Amino acid sequence: MPSPKSACLRLLTVAYVALLSVAAPRAPASAFAADDSLGAAVEAARKSHDEKQLQSLKTQLEQKIAQNPNDAGIYLCLARVQEYLLDVYEMRKDKKAAGETVDKAIDAAQRSIQLSGKSADAHSVLADLYGRKISLGSAMFAGPKFGPKVKEENAKALALDDKNPHVWASLGRQYLMTPKMFGGDVAKAVESFQKSVALDPQQDETYVWVAKAYKKQGDKAKANEAIQRALQLNPGNPFAQATASELRQ
Repeated sequence: MPSPKSACLRLLTVAYVALLSVAAPRAPASAFAADDSLGAAVEAARKSHDEKQLQSLKTQLEQKIAQNPNDAGIYLCLARVQEYLLDVYEMRKDKKAAGETVDKAIDAAQRSIQLSGKSADAHSVLADLYGRKISLGSAMFAGPKFGPKVKEENAKALALDDKNPHVWASLGRQYLMTPKMFGGDVAKAVESFQKSVALDPQQDETYVWVAKAYKKQGDKAKANEAIQRALQLNPGNPFAQATASELRQ
């Protein structure tokens, strides 16, 4: 049985065809290069957070789910695409759409884990989504309910794959966003983010989190250094641009 990650790539290859109408054309050199071309297309959608591209990809994945309802990889892909759309809605300050989307993303991630609980990525995605659920709701009520779930999913992800950069990035967000009285620790957040970028130095989004952690520590020089690295990797990253603007204030 293929892993959720490989299934994700295989299925998104089909979705990539639909994206050609809204993304810059880039045909693969051969059938063997399809995954590489797909990876570039998906990364382009993530980096730009282009809503039209993301909605097209979401539609393709939902169609695949109707055809293959027991494939964990499809659900994991859908959870990720939903999370990118959640970013779009939050930047637009559309709380209703954001609330609906985070719930759909959580459902997709949970379904992926139910079908195959061996994916560290799936547990990390779910941990992040639970964290987003807290930020979208009332911290007084959502925190006690979802905070332990964030910790539980990150622990499962780390146990499955402690060399996965996304696992360490999610753990860093857990430490950074959790109040100190409930286990939050900025120093541990920095350490986790640094482990993540050491494993994969091309993560523009994680460098933004590095910057946020250093800012919270009061180290503006290191925060600026991290955000500049994020912008070098992805000048169009709206998350990095907004954080850079905050650091200039």
